[in-house]
Amino acid sequence: MAEASPFRPERILAALERHGVEYVLIGGLAATLHGAAHLTTDVDITPKEDPDNLARLSDALRELGARVRSGQGAAEALPFAHDAASLAKARIWNLTTEAGELDITFVPSGTQGYEDLRRDAVTIRVRGVQVPLASLADVIRSKEAADRPRDRAALPGLRTLLEHQRGGSA
Repeated sequence: MAEASPFRPERILAALERHGVEYVLIGGLAATLHGAAHLTTDVDITPKEDPDNLARLSDALRELGARVRSGQGAAEALPFAHDAASLAKARIWNLTTEAGELDITFVPSGTQGYEDLRRDAVTIRVRGVQVPLASLADVIRSKEAADRPRDRAALPGLRTLLEHQRGGSA
């Protein structure tokens, strides 16, 4: 049985930048980059849905050796053919790449998708790569709406961090 690829989020983010993919980083990695004491083992993004951008995303996925993640782990991930049209047909893609797991969600819980998230996103540099990062308030909004156990567990710390960022005290 093959081992899971080591988690190297910088490789995923660099491939997205190289291919000119317009997206917003969301989820646990976004929370971590905002300063949360949050461990994550995947990259979550919300891409812009226009066909040209999805074609660039498809190119980046090919470079990363992306496969569809199954419930059986990385060893059972399934190869898939993709282009802009096929990527647009699903609302969520859970993928395994040579640099770790990548989840693509077009309309994360509690949001209206890319344009909604892009409005308050900030761009930061991570190891030389420009990364459009969802605002901490938007990360919290999405985690509240998703209401999964792991999101509920992370929310108190994220709310405290947001309060500190806004200059208040928790």
